[in-house]
Amino acid sequence: MAVKKRKKDLNFFERIYIVEILKGMMLTLKHLFKPKFTRQYPEEKYVQPPSYRGRPVLVMDNGKERCVACGLCSRVCPALAIQVQAAETEDEKERYPELFEINMLRCIFCGFCEEVCPEEAIVMSKDYELVFTKYEDAIFGKDKLLVPVEQLKDRLEFIRAHR
Repeated sequence: MAVKKRKKDLNFFERIYIVEILKGMMLTLKHLFKPKFTRQYPEEKYVQPPSYRGRPVLVMDNGKERCVACGLCSRVCPALAIQVQAAETEDEKERYPELFEINMLRCIFCGFCEEVCPEEAIVMSKDYELVFTKYEDAIFGKDKLLVPVEQLKDRLEFIRAHR
């Protein structure tokens, strides 16, 4: 049985890892003497870039929600945080979400729901301050999720530019 030879065998110093340990120590020392940066959080808010993924919200356009209750967002959610139940309507669109809930304790802010939505009805907002005292407070229904399209203009432009 033939022994397969590696492309490059390690020399003596690489085998005892002293050089690699010294490289790591130099990196630590380099960052140790850099100037420190501290943001005074409650007084100084963090301004997010357009690519920031905060809590998911539903887009409300002209007083109506854009969602057609296709259920793609709930199917693609890896944390199983989204629940959608469809109902029929008499308007120009055939369906709307009778129930749309996101369990924010389960949500991992991955943005898959935003990517899969054909109507741009669910987007990741810039909200990052989420505090809950009870489990029931963490389940967001349509009353907490609906946001006017004017507040989400920069995120929607970012989505359209990078699709």
